[in-house]
Amino acid sequence: MIAKRAGRRLVLLATVPAAVFLTLGLSGPALAEGGKAYQIDLAQLNDSGSRGTVMLSLKGNQLTVQIESEGMVPGQPSAQHLHGSTKGHDFHCPNASDDTDGDGVLSNTEATVDYGDINISLTTSGDTKAASGLAVERMPIADKQGKVSYERTITVGQDVVDHIKDLHVVQHGIDRNNNDKYDFDGAGKSELDPKLPQEATAPTNCGEVKGAAVGSIPVGGIETGGGSPQSVTLPLGMAAGVTAVAYAATAGAIGVARRRAAVVPGRTETSGGAA
Repeated sequence: MIAKRAGRRLVLLATVPAAVFLTLGLSGPALAEGGKAYQIDLAQLNDSGSRGTVMLSLKGNQLTVQIESEGMVPGQPSAQHLHGSTKGHDFHCPNASDDTDGDGVLSNTEATVDYGDINISLTTSGDTKAASGLAVERMPIADKQGKVSYERTITVGQDVVDHIKDLHVVQHGIDRNNNDKYDFDGAGKSELDPKLPQEATAPTNCGEVKGAAVGSIPVGGIETGGGSPQSVTLPLGMAAGVTAVAYAATAGAIGVARRRAAVVPGRTETSGGAA
């Protein structure tokens, strides 16, 4: 589990060895001419075994997000987001102690208190608004080895540019009963929607921008998370795709969506996630 408020180190152009990017399979498209890059190491939540590395590259208001993660549920969609605050409030990754009901599963509701609401939904296409947080038909699909590779460049607001170090990445989707799918047998019903398995919405990993200031609470105190993920209208595609037991007849729908949406070189999308 991730220790709360662990020390973090900022990674800038001058301090990122080229070998690091090559080893991770990540590149730094925004690292030229004044661009800045920030590294995030994803560590497991819910004993998922998931881990990964994220590079956030900023050039002006163009944010490129690159993710390489493993230990995800094979063939299943992984909802993923930038969580936190662009108003200077203090959020961080949770750990096992945040399982307040003691059921052995850190739910999204329990974790949101620590990592905050969705700021940007890291979809593969279309908008990146918080309301797209569970638009699984536009989220990356893990391959047969449980690996997710993701890259997208989006246009963000000045608030995101100014507070990029206050945001962090969370991926969702766990497999408690090790059967390579989301089902109700693993962890019961999701607290977000009883039609969904908890496995589909629980966080699998989290990572904070290295170098972000820790413990600097602005006037007004700590902002409490808990809004956006719970208020999102869940797409019908998810209810059909992740409930293999109750929705077996419609399992083919998610199969159509089992593609890795390629990012068109040079394409940018406007983010509605900036608070």
